[in-house]
Amino acid sequence: TFFLLVIGSDARPGESPEATRGDSLHIIGVNPAKGAISVLGIPRDSYVPIPGHGYNKLNAAYAFGGPKLLVQTVQNVTGLPVSHYMGIGFGGLVSVVDDIGGVRVCLPGPMKDPKAGLNLKAGCQVLNGDQALGFVRTRNFAISDLQREQDQRILIKGILSKMTSPGTLANPFAVVPAANGAASAITIDQGTGLTQLISVAFALRNPVTTTVPIANLNLSTAAGSAVQWNHDEATQFFNDLAHDKPLPKDLVTGSSVQGTA
Repeated sequence: TFFLLVIGSDARPGESPEATRGDSLHIIGVNPAKGAISVLGIPRDSYVPIPGHGYNKLNAAYAFGGPKLLVQTVQNVTGLPVSHYMGIGFGGLVSVVDDIGGVRVCLPGPMKDPKAGLNLKAGCQVLNGDQALGFVRTRNFAISDLQREQDQRILIKGILSKMTSPGTLANPFAVVPAANGAASAITIDQGTGLTQLISVAFALRNPVTTTVPIANLNLSTAAGSAVQWNHDEATQFFNDLAHDKPLPKDLVTGSSVQGTA
């Protein structure tokens, strides 16, 4: 199994750095031999030790030392050998969603958020690129960042499912524009090989998705309100991942959509 750290940003190309503060973090574990994959959401506000900087919110590591320090921090706190990172600009995926004819999602209730340009009805529907961007941008939830992580996993899964579906693969020319758009929206470190990315794309059609076990969503710290992990459950969780063991069912939360508050 190899592990990738995925850094997601909801900014559109050309937007100011302030627009990228909604960074989301996921660890993707891929076992090519088994065709299995796990997608683990790591709250960006997780309160963790950052090498050389003491305890702080996890996404502060990126500000202190870029993706290299962020990867090092994640490796230290999880014990997982995170060998690569991938950056996904969700704003850059707007054209990809449009190129593949939209992405289908099913909503249990309406999703409305003027700040994110979002106004969706309840039920199953096909989102165009702008709607998909609003879908992954909205924080209009009681558990805003945790739900945003799930929505982003759902969008990525939907895009890759469409791009790797039998009907699409039967006409490879249909995915050329989408593949080019995805390439411009995704940045990878130099050590990440094409074979690994292909494994990720195909395995993501049916992933095990969850979030690191959490004990407290509003831990009061010197860095402000932060997220505290459940130490014992997280330790078991990461040990199982590292040794290719099935994750305990009671620790797998999955990914589901909620209506906005």
